[in-house]
Amino acid sequence: MADFDHEQIDFLRERHVRFFQSCLHVLPERYAPHETSRLTIVFFALSGLDVLNALDLVDKPGLIEWIYSLQVLPTEDQSNLSRCGFRGSSHIGVPYNSSKGPGAPHTYDSGHVTMTYTGLACLLILGDDLRRVCREAVMSGLRALQLDDGSFYSVPEGSENDMRFVYCAACICFMLDDWSGMDRQRAIDYIWRSSSYDSGIGQGAGLESHGGSTFCAVASLCMMGKLQEVFSERELKRIRRWCILRQQTGFHGRPNKPVDTCYSFWVGATLELLDMFQYTDLEKNRNYILSTQDRLVGGFAKCPDSHPDLLHTYFGICGLSLIGEADLRKLHPALNISMRAFERLRQLQGVWREKTT
Repeated sequence: MADFDHEQIDFLRERHVRFFQSCLHVLPERYAPHETSRLTIVFFALSGLDVLNALDLVDKPGLIEWIYSLQVLPTEDQSNLSRCGFRGSSHIGVPYNSSKGPGAPHTYDSGHVTMTYTGLACLLILGDDLRRVCREAVMSGLRALQLDDGSFYSVPEGSENDMRFVYCAACICFMLDDWSGMDRQRAIDYIWRSSSYDSGIGQGAGLESHGGSTFCAVASLCMMGKLQEVFSERELKRIRRWCILRQQTGFHGRPNKPVDTCYSFWVGATLELLDMFQYTDLEKNRNYILSTQDRLVGGFAKCPDSHPDLLHTYFGICGLSLIGEADLRKLHPALNISMRAFERLRQLQGVWREKTT
C-alpha cells in the first residue's frame, strides 16, 4: 500500500457535484440490476449533494412527488397493513401516481425496510414535512418484519435477516418519533448476541465482526438511547479498540482485509458515536480517501486505480465530512444524513409533540 502521509491532494468538489447530478438523471448500464433499489440510489446522490451543499441544483418538488408515488398505502379494507412502507421503484408495474391515493392492490406490492428508511431520509433532505407519510401503516408494516430473535426481514415475503435491517428499522422509528414499529428489547437482545469474541459486532450471533454491522449496532443503540445500558464501559472500550485497529491509512472493515473508502464512514462514524474519532489519524484517512477520487469525471472508488461508483462516492464524501473537510456540511453520524436535515427533523418532531399534548 502506498504511503500517503506527506502527499497533499486537492478535494475536487465540483467534479463530485456533477457526478451526483449525473447519477440522478442517467445511471450507467451497470446499475440496471439495482432497479429494485432505485430509492436508495437516489438517497446516495441526494444526501451526497446535501453534504456538498449543492441541493439547489435539484428539482425538489418533482423528486418529492416521485418518492411519495412509491409509498405502499393501506387499501380500503386495510388488509395489506403488514405490507405498507416504501418500495424501491415502480419495478412491479405499479403506475407513477402520487396524488390519487391507493388504487387496486398489486399481488406482490410491499414496502422494503431499507427503502422506507432511505425514502423518509430523502423527504427530510428535500425539506418535506412528512405530512403525507401514513405513519401508522409504516409502523404496522415494520412490526410485521420483525422476527422472534429480534432481527428484521427486509420484505414481508421473507429475506435475509441481519443487523442491516435492525438499523433501518431503528432509523424509521427514530425519524417518525414512534417506536411502536419494533419490539426494542428483542432488537437489543439480538445486538447483544451478535457481539463477537474480539469485541466487534457481526451481522448476527456467531458471525464474524464487521465494520458495517458494528456501525449498525452502535448507531441503533444510540438512537434508542440504550448504548450505555447494553454495554458496560469496559465493553465499550473494547469496541473502541476494535474500531481503532481498523485503521491503516484509511479503514478496512475486517482484520486482514484491504483498506476501502466506505469504511471511513462505517468505522469512522462508529468511532464518532463512541467519542473516539478525534484520536484517529485524520491526515492518513483524508489522503487515502482522496487518492481514490476520479480526477476526470468525479466520484470515489473503493481503492486507488479502481472505477468510481455511487456508493463509495457517497461514503467517501461522508468520511471527509467526519474529518471536517472544508465546505462540507457536518454529518449526523447515527442517522447518516446532514446535520441540516437532522435539525429539520427535530423541528418537525417538536411540532408533532406539541400537537399530542
